[in-house]
Amino acid sequence: MALVTTTEMFRKAYDGGYAIGAFNVNNMEIVQGITEAASELRAPVILQVSAGARKYAKHVYLTKLVEAAIADCGDLPIALHLDHGADFEVCKSCIDGGFSSVMIDGSSHSFEENIALTRKVVEYAHAHGVVVEGELGQLAGIEDEVKVHAEDASYTNPAQVEEFVEKTGVDSLAIAIGTSHGAYKFKPGQKPQLRFDILEEVSRRLPGFPIVLHGASSVPQDLVKVINEHGGQMPNAIGIPEEMLRQAAKMAVCKINIDSDIRVAMTAAIRKYLDENPSHFDPRQYLSPARAAVKAMVAHKITDVLGCAGKA
Repeated sequence: MALVTTTEMFRKAYDGGYAIGAFNVNNMEIVQGITEAASELRAPVILQVSAGARKYAKHVYLTKLVEAAIADCGDLPIALHLDHGADFEVCKSCIDGGFSSVMIDGSSHSFEENIALTRKVVEYAHAHGVVVEGELGQLAGIEDEVKVHAEDASYTNPAQVEEFVEKTGVDSLAIAIGTSHGAYKFKPGQKPQLRFDILEEVSRRLPGFPIVLHGASSVPQDLVKVINEHGGQMPNAIGIPEEMLRQAAKMAVCKINIDSDIRVAMTAAIRKYLDENPSHFDPRQYLSPARAAVKAMVAHKITDVLGCAGKA
């Protein structure tokens, strides 16, 4: 089966009250862990690549890994998505390079500039059979090349969404309702809270239109504890409660991005293994449990958070 776009995935997800997991990939073990879990659970999946991933692993290596996953997983619906494309040139490179979906992040620009940039990407992408995700509102936090200070973050203004979608022609829309990039989403003692009122108003204004949540890792505290017990230093790492993500998935949110939770799972497995096996030096020895940890994390998200098991 070839790569697919997210169009059919999102239509089914919206109607079915569940969300598709968009998991960031950086190397072979991550791709394998994600797709093995999705394949066993018969869940459609989005593999997404950030600017940092392309810089680290190179575009061609990542696309070939995804090609291998498609060959390995038979008829599993897999989309390859660019996460946070900064400009037209990056999006064009990924469209020309075989991606089935791209995100153009013009959220740091003015509303008018965001529309113009997003429209340019949409026109090129649609002419090549590729779908586009746009963004309104800015999330705080750090993820690879994306760095937004808390004071510069802003919630999505529902009053702008209809004009934005109409003038740009985007296929999905990422909104800011309180999620945040990275593993340190909230300050100690700060209660995580998502603005479901904004999500409800956006979905009222855009009935049937797929909404995306970025910065939606939950940063499991049991894994943070494992990291810290085996030489790590991750104090005050806090994420989005999973019950809030489940609620969003039952509403208009059709795509939920997960990156930090994969990193935390891998790091916990590797630190524990190396701490308990100090004489081992073969990367296959510690990357095997790391891959298993990714698979377990993705399986948990698919089953208990996204609700997309059996939807492939």
